[in-house]
Amino acid sequence: MNEDPLGGRESVSVAVGTDPIDTAELSAFVADPAAGSVVVFAGTVRNHSPGRSEVSRLEYEAYGEVAVGKMGEIIEEAFGRWPIIKIAAVHRVGSLEVGEVAVCVAVSTAHRKDGFDACRYVIDELKSRAPIWKKEHWPGGAEWVREGVESR
Repeated sequence: MNEDPLGGRESVSVAVGTDPIDTAELSAFVADPAAGSVVVFAGTVRNHSPGRSEVSRLEYEAYGEVAVGKMGEIIEEAFGRWPIIKIAAVHRVGSLEVGEVAVCVAVSTAHRKDGFDACRYVIDELKSRAPIWKKEHWPGGAEWVREGVESR
């Protein structure tokens, strides 16, 4: 896994890697006595997609360090917009089966509105700006899918 591109800031964890994502671990990482809100978004592999009735698995590829750097940039922007206490963003690469977690963003803030807004911003920007690609597999075929506005 590639870790925190923000200079070792203890309140941030960013990674791209092949290990399964543990959402409870990320929730625990962002927990803080000052936090009245911990928001966790987990994007999972579903068994269908727009225009395709059956998806058997997804395959993700990333431009490693560049993806981590872009995720760090997005998190810095979020820190500038909301009073974030701690934040974590992890994206998995490799072959993932239906039900597995592909991406997770966890944010702690003093108040829930800030937490929800910051979490949504980070996942939306990550999906549209980070160099991470998704290939859908189904019985009889596969194709790379463009992420971003169309898939929100």
